[in-house]
Amino acid sequence: MGTTENEDLLRRHELETIAGILESKEQYRKIIKAGIARWVRDFQDGNIEIKTVDDLRKLIELDIELQKDDLF
Repeated sequence: MGTTENEDLLRRHELETIAGILESKEQYRKIIKAGIARWVRDFQDGNIEIKTVDDLRKLIELDIELQKDDLF
């Protein structure tokens, strides 16, 4: 194998890895969004007290972190 072939293989591998990471992040965001929606629904139904807001904060922070990577 020549240097060019090795470089091509490395680039393909890197692209596949990046694509896998992006796909995973998309799935994680779906899960987080569903969790936020569920939390809000439970809160509106009176099933959650204000003292458990930390769970929502964590979900929102995770969602923001996942979105930050998309900006850079």
